[in-house]
Amino acid sequence: NFCIFSRDRTKDTDIVDEAICYFKANVFFKNNESKNEADRTLIYTPLYISECLKKLQKCNSRSQGEKEMYTLGIANFPVPGEPRFLFNAIYAKPANKQEDEVMRAYLHQLRQETGQRLCEQVFDPQNDKPSKWLTCFVTRQFMNKSLSGPGQ
Repeated sequence: NFCIFSRDRTKDTDIVDEAICYFKANVFFKNNESKNEADRTLIYTPLYISECLKKLQKCNSRSQGEKEMYTLGIANFPVPGEPRFLFNAIYAKPANKQEDEVMRAYLHQLRQETGQRLCEQVFDPQNDKPSKWLTCFVTRQFMNKSLSGPGQ
């Protein structure tokens, strides 16, 4: 089992749980084959997890981390078809305004859920500090890409 985070695996898991669980193993990949929607989600989510960990490593408490994750989750972000979106080659551009809104809502929910669940895993309940072992992965880039600009 390559699972980096100790989530209760007996419960039903979803794509967010899977992305968080296998982040450690996936972050070392330089390329990833995309066959379906789930694969594309598992490409976007590790990049977002990296952005979250960059923020969480600077937080002094879980409460501060949760605020940072909320802010990051609602921040303006590009969606497929927009020039700043990293994976326009593998994500189809929304065909109309309604599809664009659905995609934006999906990514917004994905970002919010990922940030919230990461806080559960990253912060030590004993001292309320982020785990250095978990935040050490901020230096790794999945597929040599980053959702934030250079130097951020």
